[in-house]
Amino acid sequence: MEASDILKKLGLVLPFEEGLTDMANQELRVSQIFHKSFIEINEKGTESAAATGAIMMSFCGAGPIEPPPVVDFVADHPFLFLIREDINGSVLFMGTVVNPVTCLSLAKPLAAV
Repeated sequence: MEASDILKKLGLVLPFEEGLTDMANQELRVSQIFHKSFIEINEKGTESAAATGAIMMSFCGAGPIEPPPVVDFVADHPFLFLIREDINGSVLFMGTVVNPVTCLSLAKPLAAV
């Protein structure tokens, strides 16, 4: 969920303005903030997770960065996945999907999430 408009309406405007130069040698501002949360409660207990991310833009005069090309990936076999930080390649999260067919049968429709 893109949360920038909600945060601005709540009065959090400073990160969206120029002048975050204490963090870097460039003129920066936050352009977008995303938030996703999950909670599942059943007879076995409770599981929850949340993640928030921000996209920072530089005012160096360059145009927008081109997004990476779209790659078709068919997850019909076991696979390993990594979430990496782009600049230095640090691995932030790593996981495996052992039986994607089972995962697909357990998946909830997007409207239910």
